Amino acid sequence: MYATEKFKSSNIVLEKLYRRALEDFKEHLKDATNPSIIYVTDLVSCSQKREFRLKYPELTFKFEPSHVLGNMVHLGLEEVLKEEGYDVEVEFEKDVTIDSRKVKVKGRVDAINENYIIEIKTARSDLGLPHEHHLMQLQIYLNVFNRKAGILIYITPDRLAEYYVERKPLDLESLVAEVMYNSVHPRWNWECRYCPFAKMCPYRIVEK
Repeated sequence: MYATEKFKSSNIVLEKLYRRALEDFKEHLKDATNPSIIYVTDLVSCSQKREFRLKYPELTFKFEPSHVLGNMVHLGLEEVLKEEGYDVEVEFEKDVTIDSRKVKVKGRVDAINENYIIEIKTARSDLGLPHEHHLMQLQIYLNVFNRKAGILIYITPDRLAEYYVERKPLDLESLVAEVMYNSVHPRWNWECRYCPFAKMCPYRIVEK
């Protein structure tokens, strides 16, 4: 019966999800186009990607199932951690001066308490876990907040994996300088495959 029945299209929930994603994007648009602001995610990514984002920020807006699912997982797990005494969605700013030029590094940790920082990641597969750029991101947070260790947790269709990560010394100024002077492009060979600016990028790596 149901296999042959025709159903009407509905956008009651989808419209709400889309509007929320669009409003969040617009809210961060001012910072995303401010050359004096560098996100932590910029520090672990291709520096040319940030250059393109400053000029063409609209190309970074995404409304796809994988991103919606990732956001829902974050919201759900953060609520659980909040009940366990963690502060969630904690934003921070840190001023860094490179060659007399001051920039503001901005970031947001998923969850934090007096002992740990927890970073939540979703992925389509469990190959290659933990990913190096995620470890690098967590190290930045550990150094900024002066925590001795953090937890990197992955939620994928095939695995729930949790990694204990001890803080290591990190040269934040050098990372900021790489981004400011656009000297690392790409930072990882796989980045071009997922980059919204790949088709206009002179540094694109074409995988055979």
